[in-house]
Parts: sequence; C-alpha cells; structure tokens
Amino acid sequence: MSLYVFDTDHLSLYQAGHTRVLLNVMKHMQDQLALSIITVEELLNGWQTALRKARDDVRRAEAYRRMALAVEDLSGWAIFPFALPAMARHASLLRQRLNVGSNDLKIAAIAMESGGTIVTRNARDFSRIPGLIWEDWSV
Repeated sequence: MSLYVFDTDHLSLYQAGHTRVLLNVMKHMQDQLALSIITVEELLNGWQTALRKARDDVRRAEAYRRMALAVEDLSGWAIFPFALPAMARHASLLRQRLNVGSNDLKIAAIAMESGGTIVTRNARDFSRIPGLIWEDWSV
C-alpha cells in the first residue's frame, strides 16, 4: 500500500469534482490518501479571507455554508501534523535555498517524513526538492 499526500491544489480539484483527479482517486482506493495540516491551514485561511471580503449577509452566509461543507469533507481524510521531525526537515530544506515557498517546503517535509508521495500540479516548485517524490493526477 502506498501513501499519497494531496497538495492544496489537488484537494481543491478533488472538491470541485475534477474528472481526472477523481478517476485517479478511484484507482488508488487501496492506497492511503492523506493531507498535511498545512493544506488544511491553507484551505481554512482561504475561507477566512472569503468571509472578510463578503460585502453582505447573503455572501457571508454562502461563505459560511461552503466553509462548513469543506470542513465536513476534511473529516474523511487522514491529516498529518507538522511534527518535530518534519519541522527539522523543513529547516534543512530552508537552508538549501531551493527557491520554494515555505508552505510547500512544509508540505514536502511532512510527506517525506511519512514516506509519502505528493500529489500536485506544482511541478515547478516540488521538482526542486531533492528526494521528494511527486505525481500530478490532473493530467
């Protein structure tokens, strides 16, 4: 059994019903599919931003409704924390000056510490991280 850790972009595609991503999820039902807590943090920060930008109660209510659905959807996923070993790996990756954003490095560190493969469209950044295995399920 393999472990696949979804990046935020692929979680969004999955939630939107992207056909290729859904087909790949179905192909990997015997594998473990997971998220990092960083992906959860990014998702919730996005909803917080949507709530702050809502100009009226109708938009605010819709944002809250969609946020509740997103949280319910997250409850079906294994979520890996940003534990001390991942923090140490993150610090090591930062010292390498890979020109990759800190959250992506955190997600990579969590996946590497758990022995997982990142599922992402972000080849530009994740391909710069030595030793990281990644796949794009959207193509």
